[in-house]
Amino acid sequence: MARTIGARAIAGGSTVEVMGRDQSKAADLAKTLGGDTTTGEWGTAPAGDIVIVALLYDGVVPAIAQYGDALAGKVIVDISNPFNSTFDGLAHREETSIAQEVARAAPAGAGVVKAFNTVFRQVLEKGRPDVFIAGEDAPAKAQVEAFVESLGLRPLDVGGLNMAHWLEGAGVLTVGLANHGVGNLDFALGISELSV
Repeated sequence: MARTIGARAIAGGSTVEVMGRDQSKAADLAKTLGGDTTTGEWGTAPAGDIVIVALLYDGVVPAIAQYGDALAGKVIVDISNPFNSTFDGLAHREETSIAQEVARAAPAGAGVVKAFNTVFRQVLEKGRPDVFIAGEDAPAKAQVEAFVESLGLRPLDVGGLNMAHWLEGAGVLTVGLANHGVGNLDFALGISELSV
């Protein structure tokens, strides 16, 4: 997802900085993305206003806690899905979400938004899927909406950060559809508006 979102961001006119625990992998991804992509050092303050956390779900909150005040004033976008080991449910049983846990760990002044978790990577590469977003911070959501639009995609606001739990459930739904009803990964959940 980091490569795919990064490539779309560059195509949409954004500046991209790649950060990773493995500096050589981050540098390789920056080189692959091309353009004016830079590589930041893991643990230092990100250069951009929007920080997309492209980690497996169990690494997201620890990374936010590690960065601490370096994320103050940033918009943090959680794209993770906390799937259980059989991919048919969530890893957490409480009505929470990784994004809500990020909000608890993030410094004051950081806005947290859940987005991109209901879209398969290959659909994001080749298609124009709807991107559902959830968050409490209206200016942060507006920034993410503008970013999603710059990628040539349609952002759809589903409400406050409590809705991130249901977006994670929708992530489980997409895997169920891929494995059963649809039978492949070449689809996305979306909204079709009907005129009456």
